Order: sequence, then structure tokens, then C-alpha cells
Amino acid sequence: MMRVRTIKYTMMIVGSLLIALGTNAFLIPNHVLDGGVIGIALIANYKLGLPVGFVIILCSIPMFLSAWLLNRDIFYNSLTGMLISSFIIDLLSPLQYGVPAFMKEGVLVYAAIGGALIGAGLGLMLRFETSTGGTDLLAHFISRYVPINVGVIILCMDMIIVSAGGLLLGGETFVPSLFTIVAGGLSTGICTLQRKAL
Repeated sequence: MMRVRTIKYTMMIVGSLLIALGTNAFLIPNHVLDGGVIGIALIANYKLGLPVGFVIILCSIPMFLSAWLLNRDIFYNSLTGMLISSFIIDLLSPLQYGVPAFMKEGVLVYAAIGGALIGAGLGLMLRFETSTGGTDLLAHFISRYVPINVGVIILCMDMIIVSAGGLLLGGETFVPSLFTIVAGGLSTGICTLQRKAL
């Protein structure tokens, strides 16, 4: 039991570091969106200057209320994952300002790299029965009842958020953001393809 918990918390931290790296080093400097709650938090960051991790916590409240009613184990695991990842995202926010000038070129490449890192972080967490909350928690619930990979479910929800973000922030964010969510969906799908039974 102790070994299982150690692995789970290790994956929470590793996954959170990947999410924070993808968000702060690749998406924010290039003004690119992701889907899900992170995408909503990025919109709030670009429009209002709010910290991404803080907005993730606020936006996750409705999903955690649902998890409390439906599955207490997922609630506790996901609550921990969400708090850790939100803290690490805001802790590593200085990465936004340390981006070399060459990274301002080739936005599509960096959008895809950022999405792949975030997707891998989410996928690792989901694989070990935890998440960052928000729409990936919702996707986790849906995948239990429909025969669709969780990465595909997240991809569909992400499309909706990125489309809304494109309307709010301008069309130039839309195409790079598509690269982000496609790379993220593929990365999450690969990491959750064969879930580890704990």
C-alpha cells in the first residue's frame, strides 16, 4: 500500500512538472491556448493577468463537487493532484520570462511541444488514478461509461474551449492552439492506452 501511494504521489509531481513546463515555457510566451481548465485559466491570464494555477483551482470547484458525490477516492486523489499542479504551475511562472528569443519563431512547433508536455503530464496522472481536476476529471468519469479513450474525450472538450478562446483573443491564437490540443490529446492517449491497475 505504501509503495502504491509513493508511486502515485511521484506521478503527481512528475505530471505537474510536465504540465507547468509546457504551460510556462511554451504556451504563455507564445500566447497560445490549451483546452480544458488550463485553457480557461490561460484566457484569464491573457485577458486579466490572473495567475494560471489560481484560476485552475477556481474553475475546478464544480467538478470536485461532482466527484465528492460520485467517487470519494477520485475526489481525494484529484484534489491533491490539482493543488500540487496548480502550485507548481504558479511556482514555475518565472519560466515565462526566461524564454530565448529564438522561441518566438516557429510558434506552431512550440505550441505542439507545449501541448505534448501537458498531455503527458495529464496522462501520467490519469494512468495512476489521479488528475488535476477540471475537464480531465470529467473525461475520466466519462471514459468509465463509454468505450472511448480518455485522450479523445479530452480532445473534444478542448476543441470547444480553444474555439471560444479564439473568439475572445483573436483568430491568430486559434491555429497554434489546435496544434497544442492535438499534440496534448495524442500524448494523453498514449500515456493512458494501457492503464496500470493499482
